[in-house]
Amino acid sequence: MRLEKDFIDYIEVGGYKYKIISLRKLEELGYTKLDKLPYTIKILLENIARNIDGYSVKESDLKNIGDWINKRGKVTVPYKPYRVVMQDYTGVPLVVDLAAMRDVARQFNVDPSIVDARIRGDLIIDHSIRVDYYGVLYAVRKNMELEFKRFKERYRLLKWAQNAFKNLRIIPPGKGIIHQVNIEYLSKVIVTNKVDGEIVAFPDTLLGTDSHTTMVNGIGVLGWGVGGIEAEAVLLGEPYYMSLPDVIGVKLVGTPKEGVTSTDIVLAITEFLRKKAGVNTVGKLIEYYGPGVKYLSGFDRVTIANMAPEYGATTGFFPVDEVTLDYLRITGRSDELIELIREYCKKQGMFLTEDLEPEYGAKLVFNLDEVEPGIAGPANPEDRIPLKKVKRKISDIIHDYMGIPSHVTLGGRDRAEEEFVHGHETIEEHEYPRVEVDLDGVKGILTHGSIIIAAITSCTNTSNPYLLIGAGLLAKKAVEYGLKVKPWVKTSLAPGSRAVTKYLENSGLLPYLEALGFHIVGYGCTTCIGNSGPLKPEIEKAIRSYNLFVTSVLSGNRNFSGRIHPLSRGNFLASPIMVVAYAIKGSVDWDPYNEPIGYTPTGEAIYLKDIWPSINEINNIVRKYVTRDTYQEVYQDIFKGTEEWEKLDAPKSITYNWSDKSTFIRKPPFFQGFTLETPKPRDIIGARVLLLLGDRVTTDHISPAGMIPENSPAAKYLSERGVKPEEYLTYGSRRGNHEVMMRGTFANPRIKNLIVDKEGGYTVYWPENKIMSVYDAAMKYMENKVDTIVIAGKAYGTGSSRDWAAKGPYLLGVKAVIAKSFERIHRSNLIGMGILPLQFKEDDDAQKLGLRGDEVYDIVGIEEGLYPRKELKVIVHNPDGTIKQFNVIARLDNEVEVDYYINGGILQYVMRKLIKQTKKQ
Repeated sequence: MRLEKDFIDYIEVGGYKYKIISLRKLEELGYTKLDKLPYTIKILLENIARNIDGYSVKESDLKNIGDWINKRGKVTVPYKPYRVVMQDYTGVPLVVDLAAMRDVARQFNVDPSIVDARIRGDLIIDHSIRVDYYGVLYAVRKNMELEFKRFKERYRLLKWAQNAFKNLRIIPPGKGIIHQVNIEYLSKVIVTNKVDGEIVAFPDTLLGTDSHTTMVNGIGVLGWGVGGIEAEAVLLGEPYYMSLPDVIGVKLVGTPKEGVTSTDIVLAITEFLRKKAGVNTVGKLIEYYGPGVKYLSGFDRVTIANMAPEYGATTGFFPVDEVTLDYLRITGRSDELIELIREYCKKQGMFLTEDLEPEYGAKLVFNLDEVEPGIAGPANPEDRIPLKKVKRKISDIIHDYMGIPSHVTLGGRDRAEEEFVHGHETIEEHEYPRVEVDLDGVKGILTHGSIIIAAITSCTNTSNPYLLIGAGLLAKKAVEYGLKVKPWVKTSLAPGSRAVTKYLENSGLLPYLEALGFHIVGYGCTTCIGNSGPLKPEIEKAIRSYNLFVTSVLSGNRNFSGRIHPLSRGNFLASPIMVVAYAIKGSVDWDPYNEPIGYTPTGEAIYLKDIWPSINEINNIVRKYVTRDTYQEVYQDIFKGTEEWEKLDAPKSITYNWSDKSTFIRKPPFFQGFTLETPKPRDIIGARVLLLLGDRVTTDHISPAGMIPENSPAAKYLSERGVKPEEYLTYGSRRGNHEVMMRGTFANPRIKNLIVDKEGGYTVYWPENKIMSVYDAAMKYMENKVDTIVIAGKAYGTGSSRDWAAKGPYLLGVKAVIAKSFERIHRSNLIGMGILPLQFKEDDDAQKLGLRGDEVYDIVGIEEGLYPRKELKVIVHNPDGTIKQFNVIARLDNEVEVDYYINGGILQYVMRKLIKQTKKQ
């Protein structure tokens, strides 16, 4: 067996000698043909060769990676990333779990410090910014003060973790969004470690606890999102086991047209890969190459890479080239590092060259010439609408919402606009409702299509100065024409990095954005994650009273139903430039090419083309104000917090001091009844259906997300503990409290459980045939020792990599999910929590099999022994006494996943392993 030493070579850069794992030596030894390998596979090949130990990483793994084209999807490989990145929404429950594991270690008389980070972990406190203050100066400071007041317990926990765990770095609140900080500062592309007196150089690789970790692919760093459960195991030293992925090459040709933004490009790519390409991208690595790549800046590439989850892929990877190095230089990396990256990548065949076309599992061509401006919505990122077709599409949506045939002309929409501007109205049959609201002395008129939220938000687009400068230039021209944002639109600007503020201030554009209400409200995920905050009471009352189809427009990556705000029925993704434009218009029911965006104080009609910035205008500002000095100044004190953070007192104990009174942080019950012996798996007998769901049920539907509604089970729990309704906040802010989270599981107001004839988190409790909340029914089943299952359609678990979409069902007693297909991360998370993912056979689904949800289910074949993708038998007992049977595939895709499931989950597996290893020593 060959080991790492057999593959060593050296390079000299800048007077230093670096030891590397030579991919050319691997080729000479017959492991692969290097020039045919995709760039992502080259990185995985180096990772395997460097970590080979004959135990967790074997020579057979190296051979499988080298022959990936024949072994893809057939074998499992261990991946050992250099680091794990986390944000506080997933980082808090991760730290809570690790703290609980330390308690378990102490219970078995083992040093609690065995539960520690074995690799580097970077946790950025970024996801807790709710937009309470907006449209005013100093909004960011006011919102941050509220954050510290509300979430002091969470921050104290994280500061304890910084002291308690080795290799865990905490970036304090208010510094930026995880993915933007990652690409602008943390990621080095090539990293170095000193080992036995030698400097070892190797590719920066990572996993993240958020699906948009893929953003780092835009600068040539391989990384993607996994569930927090899997990330914990990796932090504790376990390899990340994955099916050897397929790689799809997307050849970019052509050049973007004038007026087309990187947002337009990524929305077009998302639509192309989801709907038009004819290939299944789920679970596969996407790699971009071809002559069109060089026409995309590093900033454009990270925008495209960010939305890999939206186009279904594990990655959206751009190999390193000179454009990458330009990006790294601008964002403040040293010249020495940039030279090392260049030389290393060229030596290893990892530097992109146009004349080399690797062998891919499938090849697609995407023409940049054909991209045109557009938005996406009202509920899926792939539902792109070209701007020239927006008016017709919105009209169809509103007709459908009103229950009126599409050929019937609706009046009132234009009059609503005219009435707002000129103060007159007429009446016509089949017209839009026009609801007048008084907003601080200003009359507003709401109707179908009105925009209630316009947010420049999310790392997807705020990482791109071309888009932010473009938004600033459009705002400047709009202000100069005397245009204003409509008073019913809640506006906000939440950059993912403080560098954005610097270049907007230095260029003189920030005051124009502020003049239109786009004040900076915070540096973190806000509207994009559902932290849009409350609307004005008058607006909420009008929407509810008249059941209006109101909308949001945001520069984010997700627009699933119910995600942005409970009252927003249509959510549209757009570039920051278009977000400002739509805020001025106040409605999505608009033809941007042929209808005015607004009127000057003298009544002159102004069109979008009158205020749209040219690419030359944008480029001139970017070249002058987006500089290396800007980024270096911002990141020189990245680990220093605000005065509130620095003064925060945190315990320095090895184990955490839990408080029964806390409504934010509670000791999780995942290790109740834990033993060192692995439990024997058992068949699932006599189970009831908790939910019967359709296609594309997202983690937003499953996992607790958004604001905690009054009268919900979670609100009842908080109220009983003295929490006032205005302090319920979001589910995300309380992810460290399982009692809140389990009550919010399957509670999304837009989820459709086919067992009941109503939207929301309801089900029927059998055999009493009573409609009640999912939580209440689950508790009754558990009280009566009845297992439950979930039945679903295609793409179950699509969306963010939320571990609570698996933890929540586990705490509700769900033992298995039977679905037509699963999203990659969510399937892994289910296994990680000991829930069995079962897939209908190709020609089966719930509808074809006549499953109604009122039956009793037995799932057999588990006790006799499990192996990857084993077929199990499902026996269905109908209420009339008849029985039907069908087979399903256990989606335990490799032996490791079988072990995780048998152990009751990945945390239990790791805990048993750590304790047993320690006791042997």
